[in-house]
Amino acid sequence: MERLRERSSEKWREYPADVLPLFVAETDFPLAPEITRVLERAVAIGDTGYIASRTPLPEAYAGFAARRFGWSPDPARMRPTADVSMGIVEILRRVTSPGDRVIVTPPVYPPFYELVAEAGAVVERVPLRDTGSGWELDLEGIGRALDAGARAILLCNPHNPTGTVHTSASLAALAELAASHGAVVVSDEIHAPLAQPGTGFTPFLAVSDTARAVGYAVVSGSKAFNLAGLKCALMVTASEDTTRVVRGLPVEVEWRTGQFGLLAAVAAFSPQSDPWLDGLLATLDENRRLLADLLTARLPAARYRIPDAGYLAWIDLTDLGWGDNPSRRILREARVALHFGPAFGAEGAGHVRLNFGTSPAIITEAIERIAALS
Repeated sequence: MERLRERSSEKWREYPADVLPLFVAETDFPLAPEITRVLERAVAIGDTGYIASRTPLPEAYAGFAARRFGWSPDPARMRPTADVSMGIVEILRRVTSPGDRVIVTPPVYPPFYELVAEAGAVVERVPLRDTGSGWELDLEGIGRALDAGARAILLCNPHNPTGTVHTSASLAALAELAASHGAVVVSDEIHAPLAQPGTGFTPFLAVSDTARAVGYAVVSGSKAFNLAGLKCALMVTASEDTTRVVRGLPVEVEWRTGQFGLLAAVAAFSPQSDPWLDGLLATLDENRRLLADLLTARLPAARYRIPDAGYLAWIDLTDLGWGDNPSRRILREARVALHFGPAFGAEGAGHVRLNFGTSPAIITEAIERIAALS
């Protein structure tokens, strides 16, 4: 842990040294060797300028998508930008008018609410449905919101914070709903590389011809490969109309991409990094199950469903009686920093989000500290 505390990013600088930081979505693992090699070479030769007008990133991502998802997007229909949030905002600005309503599906990544507002639109909340064993899109509720005039759906696929991998059937139905109402779907697929093998992850643009006509995807290696600070994402389209929208964005949307981010993303999406990613997924599989075992043994009142994707655990602590925002007490008394559940929407009352992209020792100590409060 001492080596981790040498890092200067948000995760290891926000709180004092006695706090275990399991809140923000950064991981504690070494970089993939190919990324380290590429960045070290860039520093050595001073390759620190602006990104070029033509880069190998679209082809690199297309190859990655083919290998990992069985999907072959067209590199000619992709455009880089600084991060997924910027891509979302810039697309929403072009496909909605001020005051239009954009559907989000809480509990959901807290910045979604601000991104919709930044684009000049208004949030329309249609919560996920709790099936008793997992979560799913409330297609009937989304249909009602579209009937009432919503113009876009901001999708999180896989979903943050629940780790849900939406089924291809539900995504296809979502596309049909959007098309029948003249609406669009903007799919945040930043966690897609972290879908566990066998979950059946489907990129939105791969699900149907209708999805390709109404959809935009924004993708990045930043979560899987821990590259958020390097600033690089891709806006991906699959039809003439949607491609025209993205090509019409100002050049500065592209030029804000970080040169190191682009170099690192190309390395991340290369075949050379596949073994590292496979190892990461195996580690996260062990960690998500370790967390389940620890909660069962030490905090049996907690309710936790093992996520399909990612390294974020959505944990319901309501039955412990620690209030709507139990993270506050946990931080104050247990010295463990978790993400505040209510930040994800009203559905997050009594919940916390825990980042298990770290060592088993840190996960174990965190749960032991929290369990000591009960």
